[in-house]
Amino acid sequence: MSSFFSRLKQGLARSRDSLAQLMPGGSVDALSEEEWLDIEDGLIMADCGGELSGSLVQQARKRRGSSIEALQASMLAMIPDSKAVQIDAQKPFVLLVVGVNGTGKTTTIGKLATLFVQQGKSVLVGAGDTFRAAAVDQLAVWVERAGADMVRQHDGADPASVAYDTVQRGLAKAYDVIIIDTAGRVQTDRGLMDELAKVRRVINKACPDAPHEVWQVVDGGTGQNAVVQVEKFREVAGTTGLIVTKLDGSGKGGIVLQLSHSFGLPIRYVGVGEALEDLMPFDAEDFVRSLLPEHSL
Repeated sequence: MSSFFSRLKQGLARSRDSLAQLMPGGSVDALSEEEWLDIEDGLIMADCGGELSGSLVQQARKRRGSSIEALQASMLAMIPDSKAVQIDAQKPFVLLVVGVNGTGKTTTIGKLATLFVQQGKSVLVGAGDTFRAAAVDQLAVWVERAGADMVRQHDGADPASVAYDTVQRGLAKAYDVIIIDTAGRVQTDRGLMDELAKVRRVINKACPDAPHEVWQVVDGGTGQNAVVQVEKFREVAGTTGLIVTKLDGSGKGGIVLQLSHSFGLPIRYVGVGEALEDLMPFDAEDFVRSLLPEHSL
């Protein structure tokens, strides 16, 4: 068993145990109508969403084998195929990271910087969350630990200015990867969302084909609010991928499936703990195997 898979399985234990309470391990043909309804309810409670949960059950009932195997196959079939990000295709590779406060965005950026440095990349991070001095200081600790570099300005500085300066320095110094942090905006704040759009525009002016990726960090424990957040941020920032954090702290692991299915966006990473190694690249098969119980409790 790979270390990634074992950590993922451990991180999703609460979601898996919750689902196990309502999932009989018998064959598809042997389950009663009531048992299928229990399975659908379990998926809804795990935040797969009502529509997706019903669809997964319908598809599973058409398959052979155990109910767990049928659900695994149905889940894998609905997760969109996603190509790996070709970081080396652009130099610098410019990544814009967005999301609301409390999702673990700052920590996630620090972990991404560490992972890229471990891959032999030179990394420059722009501290664009200028409204929270604590966030900039926290990011600085991660960046230094990673062996990356950082651009920061005074507290309350214009985030678009930070973004522009970061890309300019990244181009001048030939960095491999540039990561731009942004303030943790609430999706209902029109002014802050307009500012996020401005950050994206100035990045594009500094480097015409950038940002190359826009990743949104969402807290896996926030449930349906995560769906609303992704919908709004995709409209304003042009989100291209998702990072779902804090999956170890709730029984709501199904939100990953709902987000993937609802928006067709690739899940780039999932977080199942505080440690660096607990942010791991998303693997659909490993995720589904970790989410569903091997048999009922």
